[in-house]
Amino acid sequence: MKALRIEGVQQARLTDIPLPEPGPGMVRLRVRHVGLCGSDLNTYLGRNPLVSLPRVPGHEIGGIIDTIGADVPDTLRAGMTALVLPYTTCGVCPACRVGRTNACRDNRTLGVQQEGGLSEAIVLPHDRLIPEDRLAAPALALVEPLAVGFHAVARAQPQPGEWVAVVGCGMIGMGALIAAVDCGARAIAIDLSAAKLDVARQLGATAVVQAGTDDVAEAVSALTDGDGVAVALEAVGRPETFRQVVELTAPAGRVVFVGYSKAPVSFDTSLFNLRELDLFGSRNATRRDFAAAADWLAAHASQAEGLISRVFPMAEAEAALPWWVANPDSLKVLVEVSA
Repeated sequence: MKALRIEGVQQARLTDIPLPEPGPGMVRLRVRHVGLCGSDLNTYLGRNPLVSLPRVPGHEIGGIIDTIGADVPDTLRAGMTALVLPYTTCGVCPACRVGRTNACRDNRTLGVQQEGGLSEAIVLPHDRLIPEDRLAAPALALVEPLAVGFHAVARAQPQPGEWVAVVGCGMIGMGALIAAVDCGARAIAIDLSAAKLDVARQLGATAVVQAGTDDVAEAVSALTDGDGVAVALEAVGRPETFRQVVELTAPAGRVVFVGYSKAPVSFDTSLFNLRELDLFGSRNATRRDFAAAADWLAAHASQAEGLISRVFPMAEAEAALPWWVANPDSLKVLVEVSA
């Protein structure tokens, strides 16, 4: 079967790999669409320290169940449409023991620490599949990145009327924005890209601030009557935005770090104490977050289509990552593996 494999820095090749067969407890999914994530892009650019090459990327996956192995619950059947929960859980680490399996210490995400889903088929443990028959096939690949944003907002629990700043309006940031708006919060979208901010407006942002053009601190201060925001979410992963979200947050506010910086970050730690801030890390997403994101996509099909920047057929998959490099304002690039 065909798969896209990243073989070196800026080297992605369509290649043939064996068609996998499902063993006991496993299910084979015929892949329909795969979304490319920032982690896949960083792997392609040689900036992902978690990946060893060669690697088949892709953890934003939707498809159709093809073959069922032995000892799989009858809730899963061949022909069902499903999306993929792409993380592993060990069940015994401290995070798993307290039920926060999304933060499993030994997690191995598809396309990162193990081979991903940008192939014609993939075999997975049955509990990694989530049946979903309400969504158009491309939208299945949008659930995972939006769910990561939903999880970040769930960490902070914004209340109706509170100001929430989302710094970084990629797909994860858009998920956070959607979840904040659904909570009744007033969302401020902050990004360098005017195109992404236009989408943020369409998704319900109360205000947008174009970093690099506007004075972000001044704009947020004006919007919040000098108070700062109740919740600030970092979805970029750069030292300057890590510091920025802390500075934008009001006393007794909450900060959520969704991205992670590849370089060390220096903080003015007096802000943590003097403002008595709550600082949250946010990793991956839970089944509840997946369900919430899928519910939103099912209820907003036309807006979901607007999140997709371009779809490459599998025959042209080698061009997808280079196109994203050349078009950094893009939101979501998909590969249609099979029609």
